[in-house]
Amino acid sequence: MARTTSSMLPWVTIAAWMGCVATPAESIPASSTSHEPGHEQLSLESKVLGELRRVNIYLPPDYRRSTTSRYPILYMPDGGTQEDFPHLTETVDAAIRRGDIRPIIVVGIENTQRRRDLTGPTEVAADREIAPVVGGSAAFRGFLREELLPSIEARLRGNGERAIIGESLAGLFVVETLFVEPQLFDVYVAIDPSLWWNDGELGKRAAERLGAGVGEGRTLYLTAAGKPGESNLEAVEPLVDALEAHAPEHLRWTWAPLLDESHATIYRASKLAILKALFPSGA
Repeated sequence: MARTTSSMLPWVTIAAWMGCVATPAESIPASSTSHEPGHEQLSLESKVLGELRRVNIYLPPDYRRSTTSRYPILYMPDGGTQEDFPHLTETVDAAIRRGDIRPIIVVGIENTQRRRDLTGPTEVAADREIAPVVGGSAAFRGFLREELLPSIEARLRGNGERAIIGESLAGLFVVETLFVEPQLFDVYVAIDPSLWWNDGELGKRAAERLGAGVGEGRTLYLTAAGKPGESNLEAVEPLVDALEAHAPEHLRWTWAPLLDESHATIYRASKLAILKALFPSGA
């Protein structure tokens, strides 16, 4: 197991999970958020999903100044302009300009039927009531694999590094993808993932999957909020326990809960620390 140690972490470590007070999350100075980066939009007629899908693309500041440089690509569900794409790319752009992280490309996938695409099958009746259609994560993953990723990588100068970041149900999708198709991405970021789905099936089976070597050679960054009744912390516990006991030797993983945050605040509170950990400047 390759796990980030507390000496390498500038934020909360496993000690916070054991009941200590969390270190406050880093934040961008107000002056750094005044620049809203531009973006491009791409529309794909998806045969896999049978619908038009739109993605928003952020390119780093030096992308057009250099015709040879290649970049990691960070994919994000909930990536519409009325969703999480604007605030995440503001943070990315400011961090690149300050030299906090190396330049990356961000691809935001705009939702059509979010609860359909980001959830797997469930045996729980209450889960099936949250939307007219649920359980479509396999089809959505097929769209990524067969259509979106090849299209993006044919158009943009990626360097072969693929990462995915998601919060809540998108975090559920991130963890599920790590377990069922780990080769799809190199880096997986799950922020307060909704692992209560299907009676916590992903967490309950995590030890079995990890023990079989699932995730070998990948990176997982896992965080959860800690406010009682306002987070998925309890649902994430079985996954953390499984990682502690069964993570493959070459799965690099970090568990960095933010116990003072809620489900509604953790994405914004954790994003800069995540970016700096995964895309450090000079790496």
